[in-house]
Amino acid sequence: MGSIDGAKTRMAMITDDSFARAMLQPVLALVVWTHVMWFWMYMTRIPAIQRLQMKLDPFAPRGAQMATLPADVRWKADNYNHLFEQPTIFYATMLSLALLASLSSQASPPVSAAWITGLAWSYVNLRVLHSLHQALWNKIELRFALFFVSSLVLIALSLIALRWVFA
Repeated sequence: MGSIDGAKTRMAMITDDSFARAMLQPVLALVVWTHVMWFWMYMTRIPAIQRLQMKLDPFAPRGAQMATLPADVRWKADNYNHLFEQPTIFYATMLSLALLASLSSQASPPVSAAWITGLAWSYVNLRVLHSLHQALWNKIELRFALFFVSSLVLIALSLIALRWVFA
């Protein structure tokens, strides 16, 4: 009987580990996307600085020199900075959920793993769309709509984590 219980425990651990890994995948996807935006920012910013023959001045007021760059160049930098704002809540939430999944051999999440990972991937996809829109067209109304919907998804993930940790 002991070996059957041990097999069930190992199977639960494998399931929990795969669930935790599934929750980390969107986290790392957003990290990689942030690197893509960093690369894109510099691939547009450096040529613009060279084209304008800007002399970089460390004593200029913060942002004054970059404000002289064309708007479509600044948009990439603006978005790169945005990826260090709200997504930090996503990272903390998803890492908490992954930790809960790996530690909880008995307690199950308040919703299915498919719902959690689906919401997480939805958040990442919305942030990528937000980045692309801001970097290429930057129509404020659409950008706000993408931000608003992604915020609702993030709130849902946060509430799931809160419910699970206090269960």
